Amino acid sequence: MAFFNSFYESYDWQSSLIALLAIAILTKLLKQGIFKHPEANAMKQRNHEVDKKKLAQEKYPRIIKDTQRAGLFTNLTFFTLVLPFCITPTVGQPLTILLNIVLILMIYDFFYYLMHRFWFHGTGSMRQIHAVHHQARAPTYIDAHYVHPLETFLGLTLFFLTIGGLSLFTGPFDIISIVCVYIIYVQLNILNHTSIDKASFPFKTIHWIAAKHHRHHENMQMGNYASITLIFDKLFRTYE
Repeated sequence: MAFFNSFYESYDWQSSLIALLAIAILTKLLKQGIFKHPEANAMKQRNHEVDKKKLAQEKYPRIIKDTQRAGLFTNLTFFTLVLPFCITPTVGQPLTILLNIVLILMIYDFFYYLMHRFWFHGTGSMRQIHAVHHQARAPTYIDAHYVHPLETFLGLTLFFLTIGGLSLFTGPFDIISIVCVYIIYVQLNILNHTSIDKASFPFKTIHWIAAKHHRHHENMQMGNYASITLIFDKLFRTYE
């Protein structure tokens, strides 16, 4: 009985649900706000025109539908079975929130770098699975979703395990840290694949970020394996 009481007390499903709703609402508001900017809207239209041609190909809708299902399943599993044990409704101090975000993203990016370089670009079956995503030599927005469902599951699981694993050492993360780090993680992985022309700040910076990942897409032998920063590529000499 004591075990179940302890389990129930540490299972904060309310905070997990609030985090999920906040992520959905803030993501929508963020997109609406960004695309009011003329340059951002023009960028969106350029990607949309190319994406329409890609979606006309038989392979694109099928792969995207399958990977969206994999993403939905993995997210629901995380928000119902994992996050309730890793989150607290308390609001952290700004510095603590910033440190939490940096810690989660950097630890995740280190392990993703290893997984991406040695497993996805290795010599085994995962290379063929990852090659589906690499069919996009000049990525646009839709190619962030053109990923084999197994790869989608593995990438998301690694991110979620990073949060869960770190919480064993740091204790539960405050709700704002979780919301912010999730939005940053998702949006960076989308922006990495977006076609962005050089323009004024901050789009010029975003263009630089995307250009480095586009370089990775040129073939299966290119570097730039990390997805959040290029620190580990520079550290391990795989920076292109």
